[in-house]
Amino acid sequence: METITTPAGIEIAFDRYRGGDAGTVIMIGGAFSFRKFPKMEEISRALADAHRLTVLNYDRRGRGDSTDSPGVYDVDNEIDDLAALVEAAGGSASLFGWSSGAGLALRAAASGRVPGITHVVAFEPPFVVDHENFVPGAEVGARLHELIADGRRAKVVRFFMTRAMGMPRWVVALMRVTPMWKDLLATSGTTAHDWAIMEPFMRGEALMAADWAGVTVPTLVISGAKSDALLRTAARAITAALPNATHLEIAGLSHNPKVKLIAPHAGAFLTGTTAHGDSVAPEHA
Repeated sequence: METITTPAGIEIAFDRYRGGDAGTVIMIGGAFSFRKFPKMEEISRALADAHRLTVLNYDRRGRGDSTDSPGVYDVDNEIDDLAALVEAAGGSASLFGWSSGAGLALRAAASGRVPGITHVVAFEPPFVVDHENFVPGAEVGARLHELIADGRRAKVVRFFMTRAMGMPRWVVALMRVTPMWKDLLATSGTTAHDWAIMEPFMRGEALMAADWAGVTVPTLVISGAKSDALLRTAARAITAALPNATHLEIAGLSHNPKVKLIAPHAGAFLTGTTAHGDSVAPEHA
């Protein structure tokens, strides 16, 4: 584990996977994710081992070994954390974001606050762009903050998964008896950061190109053919809104990704090589 301290005094923990001379990529997990989450580690190793990338897999603020800003939830703070990581990486890096982590990667690239971003891979950012599927209620943010402030971690998990993510209650109930439940409880207080990232773009409204005009770096938006319709629709919508993006839908892939399916395409895009594997043909914005 390595750490950096941001200008705001937040200590960010990360693992560095040294793969070679093909560049650096920073891994950004989504809601409830942290750097020791198995899929984050597996994708990091695959990008380092097979694609010669140096990978920084970090704990977003409040997760794992990183410190937090309790009660303060502002996307600009997490963007500043990324800026500090890019600087620690030598001044340039690509971003690989999963779910709300993909939203953070795109918002960081759009902000102009992070010099040195070279590419973005956005895996299923959960934008809600119409009313065909799930749309979170307007009360989610305020209620989520209340539950976190009261320390009601189990309630936070259930509330965020059902009311912010749209998961069926029975699925969340089953999670209580799985080994992952303790990790969900441990990271529950950070879901307000995810909400700060995504809420403006989860209102059932079309994405506006003007909001994403700053994402001028090459961007690959990935979705899975086995994922929910909401996520597949979101992937197409953000690709159309970005100025320099390609959409790739991968056969057999879901929101819980198979590393052997997603890593070859992400690695090939980040290194300018050719991926092998079955997939739907890419769509260009």
